[in-house]
Amino acid sequence: MKKNPMNYTLLCDFYELTMANGYFQTGMADQICYFDVFFRTVPDGGGFAIAAGLEQVIEYIENLRFDEEDIDFLRSKGTFSEDFLSYLKGFRFTGDIWAVPEGTPIFPGEPFMTVRAPAIEAQYIETYLLLTLNHQSLIATKSNRIVRAADGRPVSEFGSRRAQGTDGAVLGARAAYIAGCVGTACTLADQMYGSPAGGTMAHSWVQMFPDEYTAFKTYCELYPHSATLLVDTYNVLKSGVPNAIRAFKEVLLPQGITKCAIRLDSGDLTYLSRKARKMLDAAGLTECSIVASNSLDEYIIRDLLLQGAQIDSFGVGERLITSKSEPVFGGVYKLAAVEDKQGNIIPKIKVSENAAKITNPHFKKVYRIFENETGKAMADLICVHDEVIDPSKPLELFDPEATWKRKTVTDFTAVELLVPIFQGGKLVYQSPSITEMRAYCAAQIDLQWDEVKRFENPHNYYVDLSQKLWDIKHELLKQAGHI
Repeated sequence: MKKNPMNYTLLCDFYELTMANGYFQTGMADQICYFDVFFRTVPDGGGFAIAAGLEQVIEYIENLRFDEEDIDFLRSKGTFSEDFLSYLKGFRFTGDIWAVPEGTPIFPGEPFMTVRAPAIEAQYIETYLLLTLNHQSLIATKSNRIVRAADGRPVSEFGSRRAQGTDGAVLGARAAYIAGCVGTACTLADQMYGSPAGGTMAHSWVQMFPDEYTAFKTYCELYPHSATLLVDTYNVLKSGVPNAIRAFKEVLLPQGITKCAIRLDSGDLTYLSRKARKMLDAAGLTECSIVASNSLDEYIIRDLLLQGAQIDSFGVGERLITSKSEPVFGGVYKLAAVEDKQGNIIPKIKVSENAAKITNPHFKKVYRIFENETGKAMADLICVHDEVIDPSKPLELFDPEATWKRKTVTDFTAVELLVPIFQGGKLVYQSPSITEMRAYCAAQIDLQWDEVKRFENPHNYYVDLSQKLWDIKHELLKQAGHI
């Protein structure tokens, strides 16, 4: 597939460079650090989010290098030492990265990516990692809400013209497909990432012809096996649907083609779809589908179906591609530990008066705990990196915010979520195809309880700390004078 050749090395906050220069000047360039990527709140008040964007992080890491033009630009700022600029000429990422596979449901507070690398390297990649993971995870999360609202009816992403920039359109379409959309209107997203592109016609096509019927008939003749006619340019029920029926009967049925569609893009979609369905069925076009578009989101789609709308599939644009209702994901990149010269891991914690902003220290791993009886996920458990869960033994889980709330579970399966991506700067992960990511995402969401998938007041899925990690965190808070 086509790749984006643009050099994104300087797509960083300027303070990444001033800190890197500072680390270099003070002899801290090789200090091994651990950073976690996590988020604090699920967009739209949902029960979970969906991780996406890892493949673009991989491409960025593999192509991360400063060319002469970059070095000359940085020299022109008058901020950086010549020794540091010389160091940047040979800069490569040499560290380790762990991450959850794309399409994994994720929850607030848990790392869905961890970076272990020398200080300059670990610090420098912060901006690009966050912008990539935040954007695609946001769109994947929103898209999946819309897909679930459609209750099995196909949803296509139609948002390119309202997206916030080129990457917003192309990578947004990619994330939407992973999260369950059947395709996109964006041709470049298909070429680059394999999200299937498709489409129908614009109102201008209908207006270009002497009359609506001629426009429809011509389109059916050109595209007999993918004829979807836009029926609301003039009047849906008085001309649009009747002219579509006539074109289908005169062009498609003589060829034995019975699969076709009409699209509604305005008006009362419930009323119009029900009337159109009766007209199509009466004409013997029972296999003709009805597609709806026009500023849809998960709530409108849900209400349309509750009202009995006869809609077979949806095209969703601006409110999906921009996540209009909540356009910021809010993932953060926080230091969790450093290594001393002997290789000992020293946990670090960020303390805040806002309890939600207090970080979980140390180099960690995340387990997802599944009930064997139902196969459903019951909780995630954040542990210190050297802890191993033995499913043959009872496991005690407790709420880290209310430690007296404890539960012992047996007959469970524990699955590590974070998998190795880079080791020693070498890529050790094979990205699945986008269709495999999409299937994986759907399967993982099926493992969540329906209560977690509610749009309003979803069940609070438990993200717990191991006793060992909680004790470490508690001790660091005491040392900081916070408790």
